[in-house]
Amino acid sequence: MKPIGITTTVPIELLSAAGYKAIDLNNVFINDPSPDRLVSIAERSGFPLNCCTWIKGIYGVCIDRGIDTVLCVTTGDCSNTIMLMEVLKLRGFRVIPFAYPDQPDTRRMQECLETLAKNLGTNLEDAEKVRRDLAPCRQLTGELDELTWEENLVSGWENHLWLISSSDFNGDHRQYRLQLEQFLSQCRQRQPYGDGLRLAYIGVPPVFAQDLYRFLEQQGATVVFNEVQRQFAMPKPGGSLAEQYSNYTYPYSIFNRLDDITTEIQQRRVDGVIHYVQAFCHRAIGDIIFRRMINIPILTLEGNSAYVLTPHLQTKVEAFIDMLSRSRQLLEQGR
Repeated sequence: MKPIGITTTVPIELLSAAGYKAIDLNNVFINDPSPDRLVSIAERSGFPLNCCTWIKGIYGVCIDRGIDTVLCVTTGDCSNTIMLMEVLKLRGFRVIPFAYPDQPDTRRMQECLETLAKNLGTNLEDAEKVRRDLAPCRQLTGELDELTWEENLVSGWENHLWLISSSDFNGDHRQYRLQLEQFLSQCRQRQPYGDGLRLAYIGVPPVFAQDLYRFLEQQGATVVFNEVQRQFAMPKPGGSLAEQYSNYTYPYSIFNRLDDITTEIQQRRVDGVIHYVQAFCHRAIGDIIFRRMINIPILTLEGNSAYVLTPHLQTKVEAFIDMLSRSRQLLEQGR
């Protein structure tokens, strides 16, 4: 299967039906031994310093790995992707655009999928067959999520890692399924984690993910809800591709996301929320809305090109955890 880079979660069922193997360029970038090297490729090509690190990293991956076909999401993700697409065209890449509809409407999504299928040289009937092949993987990610928040057998970091990988199933959904089945079997043999603080993580995945989750766990807190990562796994697959990608909240209004976030916060008994924003990203403005609409404490963390949790950010996290711990103690004393 020919590799095709993707700039965010897309209908990979169509890509597979067309004979492509989807590669999430974000995951390749952030897992590179030297992500700075990939960013520097973009900056030497003229990308400005005040451009999102993820965009520069994606460009660097395309150049470095020789991925000559890229599916770029032009509506429903990052506004910078539009110009990234133009630069890739200039460099001779084959670029295929895909736009989510501006609202989660099944009929309009069906039209978007049909257009993409035509551009890829496939059809929705074959893509639906692939959807059925992927269903066991998506079911397993749901089980992973339940083991995280219901039974405390999976850490927030492990939850993040498996769910974020569901954007492309690491290039091989059969291998992904086998490995996840083995992992879940091991987790069911564990003793549950202690009754520490329960956190929700909302926003795009962070550039310093591993450091953040492990630092939280060192402070006696665990993430029991990873918002966008969970959405990548399609927690509400529906009865068709059009329904599945209409139920996927990330590309649409922040208020669609809020419905999902507030429901899960209540169900998962969350004590506090960490909202990650990427420097120079338009989505950071959404912090205004989250702080108005979510009625539990929120800590906003901004990341840029530091791939570790800096001492400044560690101090902010420690203070937030301390505040939540004191609030829980006062609440328990008042009962």
